[in-house]
Amino acid sequence: MMKHHDKPKPENEEPLQTPEGTLHTEPGEPVPQATDRVDELEAALNAEKEQSGKLRNEVLRRAAEFENFRKQKEREAVQSSLRAKENILRELLPVLDDVERVLANAPEPDAVSAEAKPFIEGVELMKKNLDRWLEEKGVKPIEAIGLKLDVDFHEAISQIEHPDAEPDTIVEQYQTGYLLGDRVIRHAKVIVSR
Repeated sequence: MMKHHDKPKPENEEPLQTPEGTLHTEPGEPVPQATDRVDELEAALNAEKEQSGKLRNEVLRRAAEFENFRKQKEREAVQSSLRAKENILRELLPVLDDVERVLANAPEPDAVSAEAKPFIEGVELMKKNLDRWLEEKGVKPIEAIGLKLDVDFHEAISQIEHPDAEPDTIVEQYQTGYLLGDRVIRHAKVIVSR
C-alpha cells in the first residue's frame, strides 16, 4: 500500500522553468539560482550583523563618554561648592580674629564694671557661636604653640631667642590658622624660637 507522499514521480516530469530559461537538475540536487540567492542572503545577513555590531559598539562608546562627562561635571560641581565655601569662610575669619582680640584685651573679670559685664559676656557668646558654626562646617583651628614649625600648616613671621625652647619651635601665635577638613584655608602665623 502506497502512502500519499511515497507517490512515484512521473517519468515525463517537466523541468523547472525560470525567466532565464529551463533548468535541468537531478532529483535532490539544489537549484543553482536558489543557492546563489541563499549565498546573497547570508552575505547580506552577515553585513547587517557587522553593521549592527558597529552601531552597538558606537552606542556603548557614547554611553561611556556620557557617563564620564556626568562624573566630571559632578566633580566640578563639588569642587566649585568647596571653593565657594572656602571663600566665604576666609572672609569670615577676620571677624573671628576681631572677636578674639576683643576678648584678649578685655579686663579681668574682677576689674569689669557691672555696666561692662553684659557686653563682655555678649562677645564671649558670639565667639562660642562662631566657633560652633565653624565646627559644624568642618573648620578646625590649627594647633601651633609648642609644636615644631611645619610649613604646610604654619607661617613663621618672626624668630626670637627663647631659652626654654628648641630651635624652630613655635613659642607664640600671632594669628590662628584653620583647616577645612584636611585642607588649609589659612596658615597659622607664628613666632618661632632660634
